[in-house]
Amino acid sequence: MQNDETVTAALAIIGNEILSGRTQDANLTFIGRSLNEIGIQLREVRVVPDIEKEIVDAVNALRSRYDYVFTTGGIGPTHDDITPESVAAAFGRKAVYHPEAYARLESWYKANGREFTEARKRMTLMPEGAELVDNAVSIAPGFRIENVFVLAGVPQIMRAMFEALKPQLRGGKTVRTRSISTRVVEGVLADGLAAIQKKFPQTDIGSYPFYNTPNGTGVSLVIRSTEERLLDAAGEEIIRMIHDLGGEVLDDERS
Repeated sequence: MQNDETVTAALAIIGNEILSGRTQDANLTFIGRSLNEIGIQLREVRVVPDIEKEIVDAVNALRSRYDYVFTTGGIGPTHDDITPESVAAAFGRKAVYHPEAYARLESWYKANGREFTEARKRMTLMPEGAELVDNAVSIAPGFRIENVFVLAGVPQIMRAMFEALKPQLRGGKTVRTRSISTRVVEGVLADGLAAIQKKFPQTDIGSYPFYNTPNGTGVSLVIRSTEERLLDAAGEEIIRMIHDLGGEVLDDERS
């Protein structure tokens, strides 16, 4: 459900494998786009190692600053999957086997003729009082505690969990974008662009160079705002500036 307020979120990507470069994170783009579609602005992203104090500090800093916090990674069966215990510590709660999660996994492994080992039981560890986030892909759920949602790191599973939790989210203003491309280079545009940004402080204007494309070399000027009228006004100022500098507009797209 969307309204006219600004709703914000942060993401903590947890895992040594991300920081080492061994694994490339594939969840940030999905989460950012999915949140914006329902009117939640992703304002901050942190990559955190598998160290309890680092996770505790990150979760506590983010949950006090944003409406929602999402974490990905570290909820599996191995020794380095310490996100549940760390989130529990962040809230000053015990990490316990969640009874419903335990029952689901115990039943699933029994039905599939597999042993419900101590390692697999770890996937039901959660802060005391946590609410489950369903997982339609591999049974083992994520969880929610207050404004923090703890999700899997495996992209397919994370996406299933996100779809399950989405009805719980309160949407606000959706950020719209307008992208204007030109062959006029950044160094020539910089002063005029700074003046336009100052004139429209409620917008975010970014400059993104491109090279060796079908349009040659130039820059895409991207305006972001929750207000369509500001996209219109700031965009027209940018187009006027480009023309005044002897350039042409190659593309003018909205999303």
